[in-house]
Amino acid sequence: MPAGTLYRGREGMWSWVAHRVTGVLIFFFLFVHVLDTALVRVSPEAYDDVVATYKTPIVALLEYGLVAAILFHALNGLRVIAVDFWSKGPRHQKAMLWWVMGIWFVLMVGALYPVLGHAAAELFGK
Repeated sequence: MPAGTLYRGREGMWSWVAHRVTGVLIFFFLFVHVLDTALVRVSPEAYDDVVATYKTPIVALLEYGLVAAILFHALNGLRVIAVDFWSKGPRHQKAMLWWVMGIWFVLMVGALYPVLGHAAAELFGK
């Protein structure tokens, strides 16, 4: 590690990696979403077939993953803004990351039933 650098890895490195990974995942979701929505103009029947596949439990798990990615990306983005524009941000970036993770966890627990409730009912009965 070069002498005099402030960067030490650890939580900051992992939040940087997770922010980039979630950003790429969200981009690919948006790309696929635009493509499947465009199917309506090409073939409404094909669009209906694609949308029908979205009602499976596997896709519900993917939707939950999408919610997780969007929430982390948004909350971590706010943390990055605070680190960049608040004079005390760099000093508190580690604590802010743990706050982000705590808020993210609570919101993900809250999203369990709304996102996965239909899939659970389909798998295990109503």
